[in-house]
Amino acid sequence: MIEAPMVLRRMAVLLVLVAPLSAASAQGAVTGQVSLKERDGEQTEDLTNVIVWLEPLTAARRLVPTTATMELKARQFTPRVRAVAEGSKIEFPNQDSFSHNVFSKAPNGAFDTGVYARGRSRDQTFKEAGVFPVYCNIHPRMTGYVVVLDTPYFATASDDGRFSVAAVPAGSYVLHVWHDRAPESTQKVAVSAAGMPVGRLELDARGYRFVPHKNKFGQEYSNAAGDRY
Repeated sequence: MIEAPMVLRRMAVLLVLVAPLSAASAQGAVTGQVSLKERDGEQTEDLTNVIVWLEPLTAARRLVPTTATMELKARQFTPRVRAVAEGSKIEFPNQDSFSHNVFSKAPNGAFDTGVYARGRSRDQTFKEAGVFPVYCNIHPRMTGYVVVLDTPYFATASDDGRFSVAAVPAGSYVLHVWHDRAPESTQKVAVSAAGMPVGRLELDARGYRFVPHKNKFGQEYSNAAGDRY
């Protein structure tokens, strides 16, 4: 009469311990490799600007905002492209010996850090998902992108275009592949508990043409403004 309740209690404890492990094990990596189709004679040198993410169609999203960095160094944003979850903060430390002024005119999150000198840093919190081009108001060829996502499942490609989105729960998703020189690619995928290899994916960058951006006042950069530092 005493042993039956004890057995039931032990079974209940066992179920509590096993259930979370089963849920955690139902996650795998979505892997693949991205390439860019270029105009004849041109080679791809910027595959690390590729961002891949999975938009859940059924699974719940749990975003974890973080703090990331885009250094201002040698008149460049480093890295040139940074992907973060919605609500994250980007810091822009100035590593150059001259001043910078970071700004964006994106409709869903325009900002302006103002001018600041070497050794100083400014930051911006990105509250909405979207692609935010960022520029320097002093140096006209400085261009970067903050890709803000409303999903925790994303990755940046390596030098050879390979990517791995880790710990993706089994379910239905839309796979997005983005690069600033090509139209975004999307496709529906069904991810199993073991993950999913998606193989080779190609973006078409042949239509890309460089267009100089305006300064934060909507005016053309003057030669003096671009080179005086």
